[in-house]
Amino acid sequence: MIEIDATQRLGKTELKIDLKVETKGILALFGPSGAGKTSILNWLAGLNRPDDGVIRVDGQTMFDRRAGIDIPPEQRRLGYVFQEPRLFPHLGVRGNLLYGRRLTHQRYGKDESDIGFDQIVELLGIGALLDRRIVALSGGEKQRVAIGRALLANPRLMLMDEPLAAVDVQRKSEILPFIERLHAELSIPIVYVSHDPDEILRLADRVALIVEGKLAAYGDVESVLGRLDLPNLTNNAEAGAVINATVLAQDDGSGLSRLGFSSGTGHGTTGRETTGQGTIRVGRLPHAIGEHLNLRILASDVALARQPINGISILNQLPGRVSQIVASDDSFVDVQVDIGSPIWARITRKSLQDLNLSVGDNVIALIKSAAADPKPLR
Repeated sequence: MIEIDATQRLGKTELKIDLKVETKGILALFGPSGAGKTSILNWLAGLNRPDDGVIRVDGQTMFDRRAGIDIPPEQRRLGYVFQEPRLFPHLGVRGNLLYGRRLTHQRYGKDESDIGFDQIVELLGIGALLDRRIVALSGGEKQRVAIGRALLANPRLMLMDEPLAAVDVQRKSEILPFIERLHAELSIPIVYVSHDPDEILRLADRVALIVEGKLAAYGDVESVLGRLDLPNLTNNAEAGAVINATVLAQDDGSGLSRLGFSSGTGHGTTGRETTGQGTIRVGRLPHAIGEHLNLRILASDVALARQPINGISILNQLPGRVSQIVASDDSFVDVQVDIGSPIWARITRKSLQDLNLSVGDNVIALIKSAAADPKPLR
């Protein structure tokens, strides 16, 4: 269990967090820049001290202002991956990796080093880099080495502070699968800081939404990223919904992937199965049949009709029922439609009137396959 009940004055912002979560899976600290996400990570690491409060990890008190407890960072046994790799340029790749292992031996004894060097090298795909100098690595390669060094210190918990922020889109796509693998194969819990909803969508099991120094929301990915007020809270994330889906077929002759979804509460990265009550076609995905994923559909990419439409390029025409109608502004409204999983459609007030829509009405949700593709990382 990670327990944080602490406060700190940061300039004009008061960071005040009361959060208790299990130490398993990937917890994302999500929110706009300057919200306090990195400061919370640094509280855990011992690199930043709250003005008051208590911080515990798995029952061990890391910080307690009133009791005078403040365990030094090197004794907390937490791995930290920063935005910049922060590798030692004079050691080379192998030397940087072994540095993490030596720290573990020195502090806890050789019996405590239960993560194998070869296992980490294979997991991160850095075998061909072992004899390279740090200056000869790309940004993505440096970040993978930094992750390996942190893992070889045998942490009880990994802290990642926007590890993809300093690399380009191509490098992000290269690193993400390795982060997924280390979580799946090593079962090391991760606290992952990001302001990018697409990263959160792909990686996280649970999300803590941090806004202006406060915990604005906490829950699974579907509930937090599916909030209608997300744009107002984050300044950059569009309103939409997250559907937990399963790959049913790849390239049925159309070059598309076919996904199944249901109204179940399972989360894609946890491996829970869906019952396939509905299907949706998207651009071909790099996923195996039977694999689970989260699909985010923006409200602005959904149109509504009273009945199926012939002679139209939109392939996904999904029957559903109106469950909510929420005023957006003078021109638009947001309509929630249950298609087996709730999605949002942003339409004009005129369209609402022309369709004569009310809660409980049957409608057809129109979603372009291109719009339903997992959004590329920015």
